[in-house]
Amino acid sequence: MAKSDLGIDLGTATFVVYQRGKGIIIEEPSVVAIDKNKKNMIAIGREAKEMMGKTPQQIQIVRPVQDGVITDPNIIEEILRFFIKKAKSQGLGMYKPRLIIGIPALTTDVERRAVKEAGSRVGASKVYLISEPLAAAIGSGIDITEPNGNIVIDIGGGTTDIAVLSLGGCVISETIKTAGEAMDMEIVKYIKRRYKFNIGEATAEKLKIDIGKAHPSEENLEMEVKGQNLKTGLPASLVLTSEDIFNAIRPVLNEIINKIKNILEKTPPELAADIMKNGIIVVGGIARLRGLGKLISEQTGVRTYIPEDPHLTCAKGTGILLENVELLNKVQVN
Repeated sequence: MAKSDLGIDLGTATFVVYQRGKGIIIEEPSVVAIDKNKKNMIAIGREAKEMMGKTPQQIQIVRPVQDGVITDPNIIEEILRFFIKKAKSQGLGMYKPRLIIGIPALTTDVERRAVKEAGSRVGASKVYLISEPLAAAIGSGIDITEPNGNIVIDIGGGTTDIAVLSLGGCVISETIKTAGEAMDMEIVKYIKRRYKFNIGEATAEKLKIDIGKAHPSEENLEMEVKGQNLKTGLPASLVLTSEDIFNAIRPVLNEIINKIKNILEKTPPELAADIMKNGIIVVGGIARLRGLGKLISEQTGVRTYIPEDPHLTCAKGTGILLENVELLNKVQVN
């Protein structure tokens, strides 16, 4: 494969692009701004995210991947075109690159075909698709080709993917639509209920990232937020703590933990023995939540590992596959 080839993670929360021989070259929020009148994309990533809650009527903010489902293949085509154009602007001089695209586990055959066709239309010479949980496992350093059981939990923006892997495939896997965005919604509801104070989803996400915690033993931090006092209807500020965020997201954490336990109970004994030895790998953006590894270890009795930059593991996995065509041909989604 040529050095112009790209690996792309179409995540619910973040789009990440890996360029062969160079590493991560693009990391942007999975948000686009659409002009409804002109029917064209006017902003992507951080620029579009900064517009959330502030747009005039003709501008619509869209998440192209929601709850693990590609909502609009036409927008995906524009995004792929944007990635290639941006990569070329960085002096990569690409001509007809090969693309490896990490796709959500819940995508249908129709959506996969649409993504492949979109890749071809934007100038790719060849488009490979790979399931995000499998790419994340590869990016975490797991040799998925061995007869050795591993469990990978990918907690992203819209979904939590839990997969038991062995011999290059998923032995057991399950996806639930409970992850980072569900936590944001719970934070909004909790603050409204407890403090009679209203904040937006973007503020809730910032609270989760900056002071959130998944285990009560983690340090209690504070953060001041701006919003609306629901008693007076006027703009106001409020100081919140990590304890508030922990209490708000606890129902989501409990649901994820229960699903992990359920998968472990279904795992065949030989693979379960491997998992006890190898531990649980947690990846995805929510893996950065303070104390999450400790919580999962305590609740399951299995050592839990969080790799460095867990939100980039899927993109890193596509990067490894760019170097290993034999493995790519084994694990690609047909």
